[in-house]
Amino acid sequence: MSTFTTTTTFTNGVAIPTLGFGTWQIPDGTETYDAVAEALRVGYRHIDTARAYGNEASVARAIADSGLASEDVFVTTKIPAQLKTYDEAVESIRLSLDKLGRIDLLLIHAPWPWDAIGTDHTAGNAEVWRAMEEAYARGELRSIGVSNFEVQHLTALLETATVVPHANQIRYFPGHAQAETSAFCAERGIVVEAYSPLATGALLGSSELAAVAERYGRTVAQLSIRYVLQKGVVALPKTTTPSRMVENADVDFEISAEDMAYLDGLADPTA
Repeated sequence: MSTFTTTTTFTNGVAIPTLGFGTWQIPDGTETYDAVAEALRVGYRHIDTARAYGNEASVARAIADSGLASEDVFVTTKIPAQLKTYDEAVESIRLSLDKLGRIDLLLIHAPWPWDAIGTDHTAGNAEVWRAMEEAYARGELRSIGVSNFEVQHLTALLETATVVPHANQIRYFPGHAQAETSAFCAERGIVVEAYSPLATGALLGSSELAAVAERYGRTVAQLSIRYVLQKGVVALPKTTTPSRMVENADVDFEISAEDMAYLDGLADPTA
């Protein structure tokens, strides 16, 4: 499938596959290993994990056992959201590198701890970013970025950053395209990535999406992933079902401008 070989390029020249495989909520051990192994067998070459998921070691083992060269699989991981000091970030990077061996993209998982959403951690994010910039300068990380950052968080980070984030991974799907944040990123060359492009399954029962998908002979999942890709955004669907892995990658079709505008105007089903 050509979708597997399509990439976009960060400002530092590193290419990232535009379709990735997410591993959020897949338990460590056999479940993660089997899911990643199957995703790689099907053709995915971009695996997204995080220290907070607790499954980095299983991701690494599946990649190592796949027979693929490590440089042929793009791996993203994240520094836990609650870590907001320089020393914590340095240690987190070391632990992730020890498990994964190679990190193509490292992200700050969120601008605030998950138990304190909305609180201001500008100083802490600057310290974490400094540790990431140093590891990047040493060649330990191929690229660095953020996740769940909105305009105010990005603006604050850029006041002290010497490297503009290469990516911002955000919640993004039809009805929730985060126009302001996406535009801010586009203006600064920050690649937007969409986690939960199916709104963690909330889109699958949408009659509006089903009607549009039917016109293309596609499923709601395929329409939603294609919408994300057509917006120039990296899509990171997650499934442990092999047939869904194939379905989610079979998105080599074009949504009309009229239908894209319609999808833009849908209400967020999770709001």
